[in-house]
Amino acid sequence: MRAVTFCLVLFVAAGVPGCKQGDPDKCEQAVRNYATLQYWKHADTEIAKVPAEQRDELRKKKLAEFTTKMENGVQTLVTQCISANDKDTVNCMIAAKTADEAEKCAPVAKN
Repeated sequence: MRAVTFCLVLFVAAGVPGCKQGDPDKCEQAVRNYATLQYWKHADTEIAKVPAEQRDELRKKKLAEFTTKMENGVQTLVTQCISANDKDTVNCMIAAKTADEAEKCAPVAKN
């Protein structure tokens, strides 16, 4: 999630201060979709590696972890997105159906 946050911060930093603000609802939708796709891409890989009888429990744990991380960080990212007012990137992030598609909109920074 840290990589997703870093990436989104870079994306929103491209906005020009003092310009028209972006759509808060679209920004929230974009941030949530991007983070969800990225998180579950990695979580599903991890879940697939454990024995079948342990997958449901791990999936529940990952869901709780994701929910907490999302709620603790989403508002800051949405605020930055609004300031950036990058409609093309926001629309791309909303339309993405896979993590790979989302990364084409705003590449994940490598740590």
